[in-house]
Amino acid sequence: MNRLDQSAIASPSGARIPAAIWALGFVSLLMDISSELIHSLLPVFLVTSLGASAFVVGLIEGAAEATALIVKVFSGALSDYWGKRKPLAVLGYGLGAVSKPLFALATSSGLVLAARLMDRVGKGIRGAPRDALVADIAPPEVRGAAFGLRQSLDTVGAFLGPLLAMGLMLVWANDFRAVFWVAIIPGFLAVALLFFGVQEPKRDKSEHRAINPIRRENLRRLSAAYWWVVGIGAVFTLARFSEAFLILRAQQGGLPIAFAPLVLIGMNVVYALSAYPFGKLSDDMSHAKLLALGLAVLVGADVALAYSDHWTWVWLGISLWGLHMGITQGLLATMVADTAPADLRGTAYGFFNLMSGLAMLLASALAGLLWDQFGAAFTFVAGAIFSAAALVVILLRSGVRVRRA
Repeated sequence: MNRLDQSAIASPSGARIPAAIWALGFVSLLMDISSELIHSLLPVFLVTSLGASAFVVGLIEGAAEATALIVKVFSGALSDYWGKRKPLAVLGYGLGAVSKPLFALATSSGLVLAARLMDRVGKGIRGAPRDALVADIAPPEVRGAAFGLRQSLDTVGAFLGPLLAMGLMLVWANDFRAVFWVAIIPGFLAVALLFFGVQEPKRDKSEHRAINPIRRENLRRLSAAYWWVVGIGAVFTLARFSEAFLILRAQQGGLPIAFAPLVLIGMNVVYALSAYPFGKLSDDMSHAKLLALGLAVLVGADVALAYSDHWTWVWLGISLWGLHMGITQGLLATMVADTAPADLRGTAYGFFNLMSGLAMLLASALAGLLWDQFGAAFTFVAGAIFSAAALVVILLRSGVRVRRA
């Protein structure tokens, strides 16, 4: 595999992580600041300013996240067909940046949905090519660490965004729209950094042929181990609905509107601190055992959130939710890279995210419906049941090692 002709930076263990991985991480950081400035306030904005129900919040969040994941199947396949990752990533980040003003202009749930869909289409376009680009650049022996590093930087942005949102809400007396306008700035900075700061590895044109990567004969090259990863990823997503419900649960417990972003700040601090260490651990430890650990932590999070809306239980649940994300999200990306042929990685990430996207739509809509019909506690009990079911599947397969690339 060709390597990026850039300087590398040593990880704490002495392994070399290419500088382009760090740049991609900071691109993710900036875009997450932009997105989370809005996302950390959006559920409360929808409920308190636009009069939306929990079911509508669930539909908007589920449809938005499902759109992002489903679009990835096409962007991933296109990046394999084209043989290039970066142009699609630039397009995706650009759409995300352009969508931000629509939130500030929204006067109805419909316009919020349109803005979220545009933002998530951008995420869908960039996600699979970006992950494939990370896999292309990172040496196999530090691939887990590279995914963990990018995820950690991404997650740093995911708590800096809500932190900034909270500060601005306090300064501007809960003016949602003024905060949403600020989100434009880091969004466009992310696009500029990707365009100027990341060089895609050059490919040998004689080795690449522009063929349809989703033809039957190519899909047959995706192993049973890969399809198992796809299946468990979908079950995982059913157990983990939108974080919007964490925000609504905290508000039920008396959290003031201006402090709503604290929910995502707390979750993402834990996520950021745990993603890189567990990413490195995945290079040496059984993937099945790590997935089982992540699901056990998610069960604990759901139980805590179901038990009470008192701040001690809510924050325990939020912290455990962030820990399970740190354990599992980079790991699942690594497992896809390890079980898919290099020339089909974009397509592999695409199908993985297609199934996860359908599961996310179902999970968030169901969570909103259960919330409206039976209450918040029942919603998290259902999440715990799905998590436990996925854990049983993992434990049954724990003796089967995923093929390592």
